[in-house]
Amino acid sequence: MADEEEQKEIRQELAAADAVRPEKFDIAIRVRGLVNQFGDAVIHDHLDLDVRSGEILGVVGGSGTGKSVLMRSIVGLQTPTAGEIEVYGKSLDTIANEEESRDLRRRWGVMFQGGALFSTLSVAENIQVPLREYYPRLDQALLDEIAAYKVAMVGLPPDAGPKFPAELSGGMVKRAGLARALALDPALLFLDEPTAGLDPIGAAKFDELIRELADTMGLTVFLITHDLDSLYATCDRVAVLAEKKVIAVGTIAELLATEHPWIQDYFNGPRGRAATTSHGRAAHDRTS
Repeated sequence: MADEEEQKEIRQELAAADAVRPEKFDIAIRVRGLVNQFGDAVIHDHLDLDVRSGEILGVVGGSGTGKSVLMRSIVGLQTPTAGEIEVYGKSLDTIANEEESRDLRRRWGVMFQGGALFSTLSVAENIQVPLREYYPRLDQALLDEIAAYKVAMVGLPPDAGPKFPAELSGGMVKRAGLARALALDPALLFLDEPTAGLDPIGAAKFDELIRELADTMGLTVFLITHDLDSLYATCDRVAVLAEKKVIAVGTIAELLATEHPWIQDYFNGPRGRAATTSHGRAAHDRTS
């Protein structure tokens, strides 16, 4: 009987995974009319956004425009005042039961600012947290094997697994946070300022890792960043938050052609021009 129940659970999990296979959906995330309000402060006012399956979408905006609030709304950590959010065709407001909600939530992974690792757990134990939550029947040997695989996947050395976050450099903490976000082999990956605080070399290597993982695993990535180099190096499109809405979405070339003052200041300011020159030169070197 126990074997039958286990086989039934496996079939249900496979069916749930198949239902949200990225190739079945042109749009992974659809946001319509989103309103987020805290007291008298309106952060989003009827915001609309589509995230295409398989793309890396960068999300930029000035301080206070609600980039992290938008991400938290999509993953269910923030209850919007109004509006509708669909992930792989399922509206977060109309999910029928906890089981269906869990099936959807394990399709995404989230890396919060600074890694947000549990300080009293080792790197391997941090990676195992979502595995224990969603697959409580996995034995310790398999949990350890999966954690070791994720450690290697994000470019950490094998001896990082038993270490605690306080024993790691800032860059290693971020990679460990990424490993935990990838623990369940998600279709969707949410990254909140992943390169903040890293030196230019470390940030560039992290950008390369994100691009490689997205291409290899077929991920859809929602990337919040202020880093212009990250936008050029990783993103297929960029969404700009301003005026409590998404005011523009497109490739960097398309955004550069818009006349909105904030977009022009952001991409054509001194740092923007430096990033454009640098990545234009890199693209030329790759093709010559």
